[in-house]
Parts: sequence; C-alpha cells; structure tokens
Amino acid sequence: MSREPRERQPRVGQVKEVTSLANPIVKDIRALAQKKHRDASGTFLAEGLKLVIEALELGWRLKTLVYAKAVRGRPEVEKVAARAVAHGGLVLEASEKVVAAIARRDNPQMVMGVFEQRLTSLAEIRPAKDETWLALDRVRDPGNLGTIVRTADAAGVRGVILVGECTDPFSLETVRATMGSIFVVPLVRTTPEAFVAWQRTSGAALVGTHLEGAIDYRTIAYSDRPVVLLMGNEQAGLPEELAKACDRLARIPQAGRADSLNLAVATGVMVYEARRHLLALGEGS
Repeated sequence: MSREPRERQPRVGQVKEVTSLANPIVKDIRALAQKKHRDASGTFLAEGLKLVIEALELGWRLKTLVYAKAVRGRPEVEKVAARAVAHGGLVLEASEKVVAAIARRDNPQMVMGVFEQRLTSLAEIRPAKDETWLALDRVRDPGNLGTIVRTADAAGVRGVILVGECTDPFSLETVRATMGSIFVVPLVRTTPEAFVAWQRTSGAALVGTHLEGAIDYRTIAYSDRPVVLLMGNEQAGLPEELAKACDRLARIPQAGRADSLNLAVATGVMVYEARRHLLALGEGS
C-alpha cells in the first residue's frame, strides 16, 4: 500500500479522490477517534448526509467533507460538496475501504463531515424565566450523554452544562447517539466550583435528583424562576457539595425491585416533567 506524497495533498477548496489509508489527511480524520486529537485540532467527526446538511444550515463550519464514491453524482451530495468547496472546505471522494476505516464500523454512512467544535461559556448564560437548563455531574458513558442531549433537544431544554470530568461530548459514540442534536443544543463545560458560583448569581432554581430527596419530582413548581436540573454521576450520584448547593432535592419514586434508573432515562423523566409544567403555565410550546 503506497503512501501519497504530502506535496500532492489537496488544498482547501479542492475535491480529491482518496483510496489509501496511508493518506495523511485520512490518518488525521481517523485520529479524531481519540480525544487528544479532537482537543488538539478543535474538531470532531459527524456521520450522515442529513446531519451534515442540517449542521451547515445551522451555521456550523464544515472543515472536511468525506463521501463515498458510491454516492457521487447524487444531487444532494453534489450540492453539499459544492457548498463546502465554496466556503474553503476540503472535499474527499473516498473508497468504501477508506469510509469504513474512518467510521470504524461496517455499513458506515456514505457521507461524513469534520466540523469545528463549539462550546458556550458559562458566563454567557443568563437563564430566562421560562427556560429549563440541564446540568450533568461527571457523566461518564458516551451513549448516555448522547441520548441525554437528544432528549434535551426534544424536550425544549435550553442547553446542557457538563460539570466536572464528563465524557467528551464530541466523541464519535456521543455524536452518534445525539442523532444530530449536538448541533442544536448549546453545550457548556465547567468545574463544580465555577458551576456553584454561577448558580448563586444566575437567578435560577437548582433542582437536583437524589435518592434522599424529600420532594417527589412531580410536586416541584417551576413557575416563579428558571430552573436548572442537576443530575448526578451514573454510579455515585450527586456529591455532597453539589447536593448542598441545590435549592431542592427531588426523587423519582420507584415501585419495583430496581433501586435506580439509567441516567438517560431518569433525565428524560425530569426534563419532560419540567416541560409539562411549562405547558401547563402556557409558557412552552
């Protein structure tokens, strides 16, 4: 398998056919499977033509478009490729072997995009009265985080705040699980200390879920203040310092033998209960 000379690599605004896994650009894209390379480049990989189109419509910057030779000539693919080139992006027409290697699975999507990461600063957030925000303490499972972001999008949550050492929201597994909601829901990364300090001045009520919560989740009123729902780590739950910072601690009653819910399921219960309250008040849609 020969290595393509670096001087033959395409310039931005070009379309290049690639068939070799030794191509330096292909290597760079494959390296995005590792967090250190995502952090160093400030980029991440997303899969699927529909998702790439939606991201472009939402103003995300597409650095590199990769599509399989099998879809060459399809109007939507050609349109996205032309748009990428017009904005200085790189377009790779790849063999199926290269596409499968980048996606790291069989039967991969035929179109993928490398996008610039986007995070919101905690200092920029000023919750409005009718808003619900979601905070996650040390969520560790990529599938859980992706499902939570997707659920937050569906429930009208304004954004997701990642507190402490959370799994990377831009990992391939997380992005897949969001089903495109990664491009819609604002994401914030912060420390526990900064989060608590922000919450004290935000004007929002901080409601945490806790097994020892004194309030049933269905009895919490959300009418007077914006709310931040705080969900704990999958195994350990909320640490004492975050639990003490909450205005209220709520529990989700359970009737069976299970002593806990999956984090994504519990989060879904809480965010939809918050949405139900807003709808009842005529402030949601």
